[in-house]
Amino acid sequence: MKKISKVWMSIVLLSIISLTAGAQAAQPWSKEKAWSWYNRMPWLNGVNYIPAYAVNYTAMWDKTTFSAKAIDGELQLMEDIGMNCVRVVMQHAVYADDPKYFKKTLGRFLDICERHGILVMPIFFDDCAFGVNTDPVVGRQPEPLKGWYAWAWSPSPGYTMVVDEREHGKLETYVKDVMKTFRNDVRILAWDLYNEPTNSRFSERSWPLLRKVFQWAREVNPAQPITSGIWKENAKLEEFLTDNSDIITFHMYADKEVTRKWMDRMTAKGRPVICTEWMNRPQKSFVADIMPMFKENRVGSMLWGLVNGKTQTDLPWGHRPEQGAYEGPWQHDLYHGDHTPYDVKEIELIKSLSTGSASTSLP
Repeated sequence: MKKISKVWMSIVLLSIISLTAGAQAAQPWSKEKAWSWYNRMPWLNGVNYIPAYAVNYTAMWDKTTFSAKAIDGELQLMEDIGMNCVRVVMQHAVYADDPKYFKKTLGRFLDICERHGILVMPIFFDDCAFGVNTDPVVGRQPEPLKGWYAWAWSPSPGYTMVVDEREHGKLETYVKDVMKTFRNDVRILAWDLYNEPTNSRFSERSWPLLRKVFQWAREVNPAQPITSGIWKENAKLEEFLTDNSDIITFHMYADKEVTRKWMDRMTAKGRPVICTEWMNRPQKSFVADIMPMFKENRVGSMLWGLVNGKTQTDLPWGHRPEQGAYEGPWQHDLYHGDHTPYDVKEIELIKSLSTGSASTSLP
């Protein structure tokens, strides 16, 4: 007997429907199609995932450090409490070094997630950097600088390629190759094309790549929806992302009242909504306040993050070693490196709210 989760049964059915619906490239899904997709889902409840062994996403995927065993052990924690989805940044530099290796490794990651009943939202590009590393390099990554939040975080593809449009042909190849390889894969929840575009010292110079990646994705026309998250008060950016995304995603690291206002604004757009980044305990973004609200309103939830490790995201944004030891509440993460919970009550609540972990037997 083969075990398959209810999540997978829903997605397989959806995939069949999507593939027979006819191609409509170069335009967003209708609201009706988006809701047809979303209404077949369980309530989506997951994390932004990076393994504890990885100081950045380059280290997660790189040949020198990728660890299926470590990932499998960490995702077991999610399965145990019923969480059913992860959002994860891919790294262009690892793809560029060896496209076949990268696609094979992404496939291995999807295999691990499938074993644990977890759907995946891959991200192609990311503008964020928290240290001096703004152009990723493959190979073994530096060790953390103790006391520095996300010291060696590496954006993708890196600031130089983002602002140099002569390099964008390489990025088009990357996006289309990866997306075509997995465009009908039922383990892919959705494609997040660009994490926090303009969140760099170059700001507005991310716009050409942002516009192009939506165009490239529409040309591939995957079975899964595409999106990019609304992450700040910026009318121009919000309008573009709303008009071009199949589903609405947003980030919010504030308290319940502010989060509710953002949630209401996002749901008013008339499409399915997932909050793809949240939970910041020092900013009063708490599991106990936010997660039940998301479930009640059937807004998907992807908090940051799972197991605390080399990224040191227990520290607040901007924390530096010269500031001394941080003694406040963890900013992010649910588990210590030894897989014990940071807060048992949080884990109990997540388990009580989560759906999609049950399985049924099929021949």
